[in-house]
Amino acid sequence: MSNGTEITVIGNLVDEPELRWTPNGAAVAKFRVASTPRKFNRDTNAWEDDKDGALFLSCSVWRQAAENCAESLQKGMRVIVQGRLKQRSYEDREGVKRTVFEVDVEDVGPSLKMATARVEKASRGAGGQGQGQQQGGGSRSGGWGGGQGPAQDSWSSGGGQQGQQGGWGGGDEPPF
Repeated sequence: MSNGTEITVIGNLVDEPELRWTPNGAAVAKFRVASTPRKFNRDTNAWEDDKDGALFLSCSVWRQAAENCAESLQKGMRVIVQGRLKQRSYEDREGVKRTVFEVDVEDVGPSLKMATARVEKASRGAGGQGQGQQQGGGSRSGGWGGGQGPAQDSWSSGGGQQGQQGGWGGGDEPPF
């Protein structure tokens, strides 16, 4: 049984991801995503944002993904967020009952619709726990730590198929 409704949202980060740690050392990053539908205006012959239909969602991502998110994402970036939609009700300072929707993020990344990104595998801490302990030259080194350099890393070396020239083993076409 699911612990909430699965949702995928594509939108722009409204603010910088805020990275914090719980008292027991788990990292959590919080950010907000605005998803604004677009509609075609035939009068102006242009696409426009539907400001009335904008959806703003607060998002939380945990542990190593939180640290990666805080290091990789910035305000204004278009992102794809997948996780569980949760509803929470509360009473504000004036006594008004409010309901908010939040996403407990399982996965997040940049949208490549209008941007490019270079993916680098993050280093893992001791025992693979990802508690902020970096080995092997830091989180942007491209290695896993523990003595393995990028030459042994199938992500950074292309698994032996991508050559030193940046091609696919000498040919112009990828091997698929």
